[in-house]
Formats: sequence, structure tokens, C-alpha cells
Amino acid sequence: MKRNIVIATVAAIALAGGGTATALAATGDDESSAAKKSSVQLKDNDRDDDRDDRDDDRNDDRDDAAENTAEAKAAKLTAADAIKAALASQSGTAVSAELDDEDNGGLVWDVDVLGKGSTWHSVQVDPGTGKILGSHTEQDEDGDASRVAAALKGASVTAEDAAKAAADKGTVTSVDLDDDGTAGAWEAETSGAKGAESDWKVDLQSGKVSADKSDSHDDSDD
Repeated sequence: MKRNIVIATVAAIALAGGGTATALAATGDDESSAAKKSSVQLKDNDRDDDRDDRDDDRNDDRDDAAENTAEAKAAKLTAADAIKAALASQSGTAVSAELDDEDNGGLVWDVDVLGKGSTWHSVQVDPGTGKILGSHTEQDEDGDASRVAAALKGASVTAEDAAKAAADKGTVTSVDLDDDGTAGAWEAETSGAKGAESDWKVDLQSGKVSADKSDSHDDSDD
């Protein structure tokens, strides 16, 4: 359940290196500062994107696969290691991790952590060094915290465990809790050697990995 964090109140963002806290009132995740500090900077593909707009869907799919491959190879830190680093910085329960590239070319691991009570933390981890680049903190206002807690009640497999299990299927680029109350699983996305993306379910109790047939990637234009 990858959270699109909405900061309804003033959020404290602590950026690594500067040691200062900046107060922001904003909507959504602001990772631009963290991405600029990331040791992994991808090539600017604006020109390629313009060309892709004129190309057919087959070329788009090929370019997307190439981009997926580049991101997966550029990240030296695995999803499991990113989660471990985030939890070393911020105590709580990790509920998702995603390898995210910003418009400015910076690559970051974005890890969502549920803290005490209904406090959410979004921690940005450098995919090259494992350093913490920044974090947001907010109070839950949408009931997500209680839903997540209910979904994880009695679970024996953590997000880190799920990332390790899914790594047997390819390079893990995201791990997410399926908290709809019925699946009882983690969702993981992997990138193959040629950039093909695959979706997997990781059982919350056994850690068994199975193909996620409920989800499919559609890279075609709307």
C-alpha cells in the first residue's frame, strides 16, 4: 500500500549533512532535495522522452525496459538493505520501499515506516551508499495506520524478509504491503536482466513467493 503521503500539517524534514530541520506545509512527498544529494545520478532522458512521444508503442516498451535496467543496475543497495538502513534511522515497522527516480535524475530508495501510534515516516535512502538523505514525519489522518496494523497482526514476514525472498526472482525495485484485508501478502516488483518487470506476492506467514496474477504492467499510452 504505497502511501502518497499528504502533509496536512507542518512536517519536519531533516536533511543529512546540513543537520538543520526545515518546516514545510506541503502536499505529497517532496524528494527533490534528497534526490539532488543522492550519489546515484541518472542520465537526463528528456530528449529521449520527446523522441518517445513520436515513436510507436514498441519503441516505448523497449526504452522503458532499458530505463528499468539502468535504474536496477545503478542501485548498489538492495531493497532489503534500504529497509534495514531506514529502520536503523527511524524505529517502527517498514510497510513499503520503492526505488524512485526524480525529474532531476537523482535516484533514491523511499521507505515508508509506521512509527508509534499513528505516526508515519517517509525515509529517503541513498541507493549507492546507504546513507539517509532525508525524512518526513506526519500524523495519520486517513486511518491508514490502523488498517496497516490490522493487516500485519500476527505476521511473521517483514518487509525486509519479503524483499530478500523476492530477490530470487530478479532485482527488487519495490516492496509494498497488500492491506486490502484479504490477500495477506506483501507485493514485490522485480526487474529482470533485460528490464522486464514482474509482480510477485510474498505470503505474510510463510514467506512463499508466487506470481501476482492480479496485476500486469501496461506501458502503452492511454
